Amino acid sequence: MSASPTSRVTPAPPTPVIFDLDGTLVDSEPNYYEAGRRLLAAHGVPDFSWEHHTRFIGIGTRETLEILRREYGIEAPVEALLAGTNRRYLELARAHTEVFPEMRALVERLSAAGHPLAVASGSSRAAIEAVLAGTGLGALLPTVVSAEEVAHGKPAPDVFLEAARRLGADPADCVVLEDAAPGVLAAHRAGMRCIAVPYVTGTADDPAFAQAGLLFKGGQGEFTARAAYDWLGRRGSAAG
Repeated sequence: MSASPTSRVTPAPPTPVIFDLDGTLVDSEPNYYEAGRRLLAAHGVPDFSWEHHTRFIGIGTRETLEILRREYGIEAPVEALLAGTNRRYLELARAHTEVFPEMRALVERLSAAGHPLAVASGSSRAAIEAVLAGTGLGALLPTVVSAEEVAHGKPAPDVFLEAARRLGADPADCVVLEDAAPGVLAAHRAGMRCIAVPYVTGTADDPAFAQAGLLFKGGQGEFTARAAYDWLGRRGSAAG
């Protein structure tokens, strides 16, 4: 009598991974701060500080400008402020944008392993594409969703849900990488797992970060591509 065939477990397909851009993949916040500072100075606000800017990390540019417009009583319409910010930011971003080395290593490793990858950001599409082209990440991250293309910015889940749709993935199968509380909330509301790497490490105790499946409380100084990749592998095995 022949032996019964050995049962085989079908390996889980590679996990779709969606990256936030600013503060997660690249250290673009200094450029956004400087663009905002120059914009506000042109509208009679000379003392916009980095500390004030950090309040808006993780919030879309349009939403940030709507708040600043009210706070400072700026009469210019939001569309004009948005155009002015994007113009200044693009000048700065094209000159220099720093990729976090361990994030680049993770993107390269995921790409080589066949994981579907996307970027979902609160920035404009022009800003996202300029950064991805300038840093060489564009070829590895071909699927891009900007806040301009959805109804609501983070902490609403719209950008992440649209990224999953474009990847042809179930949101429940996706993992998001984020640096800010609004983005972690957006991932949770989208029904996605999240790896959180706080850009401002002092915010790591924000209750929103408790929603993350993996939290690097020390931010980019603690994050490693290997730890994130290993966690993804364990989660994929558990789901398979």
